[in-house]
Amino acid sequence: MTEPTHRVGEASWDAWGDPAHAASLTGSQRELIGQVLGIAPDAGLPRTPEAELRLPPGGLPRAARAALATAVGDDHVDTRAAARVRHAGGKSTPDLLRRRTGDVADAPDAVVLPADHDEVAAVLAVCAEHRVAVVPFGGGTSVVGGVEPLRGGCDAAVALDLRRLDRLVAVDATSRTATLQAGLRTPEAEELLGAHGLTLGHQPQSYEYATIGGYAATRSSGQSSAGYGRFDDMVVSLRAATPRGTLDLGRAPSSAAGPELRRLLLGSEGVFGVITEVTLRVHPVAEERHDEAWTFPDFATGVAALRALAQDGVRPTLVRLSDEQETSVNAVLAGEEAAPGCLAVVTHEGRAERVAAVRELCAAALRRAGGSDLGPDPVAHWRSGRYLAPYLRDALLDAGVLAETLETATTWSGLHGLRDAVTQALTGALTTRDGAAPLVLCHVSHVYPEGASLYFTVAAATGEDPLGRWRTAKRAASDAIAACGATISHHHAVGTEHRPWMQDEVGPLGVEVLRAVKDTLDPAGVLNPGKLLPERS
Repeated sequence: MTEPTHRVGEASWDAWGDPAHAASLTGSQRELIGQVLGIAPDAGLPRTPEAELRLPPGGLPRAARAALATAVGDDHVDTRAAARVRHAGGKSTPDLLRRRTGDVADAPDAVVLPADHDEVAAVLAVCAEHRVAVVPFGGGTSVVGGVEPLRGGCDAAVALDLRRLDRLVAVDATSRTATLQAGLRTPEAEELLGAHGLTLGHQPQSYEYATIGGYAATRSSGQSSAGYGRFDDMVVSLRAATPRGTLDLGRAPSSAAGPELRRLLLGSEGVFGVITEVTLRVHPVAEERHDEAWTFPDFATGVAALRALAQDGVRPTLVRLSDEQETSVNAVLAGEEAAPGCLAVVTHEGRAERVAAVRELCAAALRRAGGSDLGPDPVAHWRSGRYLAPYLRDALLDAGVLAETLETATTWSGLHGLRDAVTQALTGALTTRDGAAPLVLCHVSHVYPEGASLYFTVAAATGEDPLGRWRTAKRAASDAIAACGATISHHHAVGTEHRPWMQDEVGPLGVEVLRAVKDTLDPAGVLNPGKLLPERS
């Protein structure tokens, strides 16, 4: 087994990502935001210094603490305030709003750091015996409440930090698969695979901190899904620890040996078990990458063009389309004059001959659909800010702007109605009494022959109760999504925030099936309480 030489640093406790990459707004940007959203210059939300936090005393029973120390070593049961604070939740806007006000009341009682699968299994056994909730924690990037340390009726809660499971276990160059431990963060995984000339091809916006196990547990989808596929489609096999024992699932590229049990763990969010090891389909590092931007006169024309690509089997590695509002705002942020129309970003990667062939097919299809080629420059700008965008949210909160994202997916025939419904729901919920409306931006980020995902970005004045305002808006948008028959989440997962809509998504009988799996694998109910499964009536 090999481990990475470079490790990702500790993330901010009250903001996104690496503190060294924190963003700031220029004076002109602040002025523009104030004019558009009706925000006063002094409306920013202050941050509570870490030294002023008041953590509740740890409630981990002494016997449980001793048993956990036996399982993983005393040094790896961390009850320090700094560790507990950094595992008190994820990176959603509600998470960050609570941190800013100094609310860390739900911090776990301890952080446990196992070294391997057997130690994970031992921790689960201890926690089941002592009624201690276990919250699996990878990169902590959940934006839907997936790592909130809820007790669920248990006596205490621990965050199960998997960072020590950080090895490349095996590479099968012939089969083009690699086995990775769950705690590897993406840059570390790419370093290890790159030494073999391989890559995952998985690049979500959480790339810097998210982990292999987290991707599997949430059914993640990266920006290059058109070419490399969703993460759950990359999984050949996996290993998971449960309070009842170990699951080793997946033996071949495809099988007819009954229902696909590994799919029960993919997307299970740590509620059924803890994924410790994943064998994935990997790819040779691309010989060539070609970026190009395309403009379309309107969103409907651009959507029709993307649908043609998906249904005719023309597969660029990456394809996404911004609506008119997002195209305009992105141009202004780049210091450029906003032009009419909608911008599409397209990338082709792979062997040179394949890139050339797909480029030609794709360009012909996009021109037939009404697109105009703008060359690579707009894509370079998009790439330069791709992983920095989440940092901008913290700077916006500093300026009194509530900024957040949400996503969904539906069929091509339902796409425009869904976009209108969600936009109207967000606008209605966030327009202030004096008529200041929010900015609601949208883009298509993942395409399939049958439909596509929609990704919304919303910015509005924080107001006197920013957390309440966002919860109202998110509820309105989620109700609109459900009413349109779309999915409550395409790739952000369920967590706590989407949990109320799960019964609508899978039906009452579907919920019973999921609960039966939970009761079988986790009879004590200690695994990630309060996530995924609707509350029992």
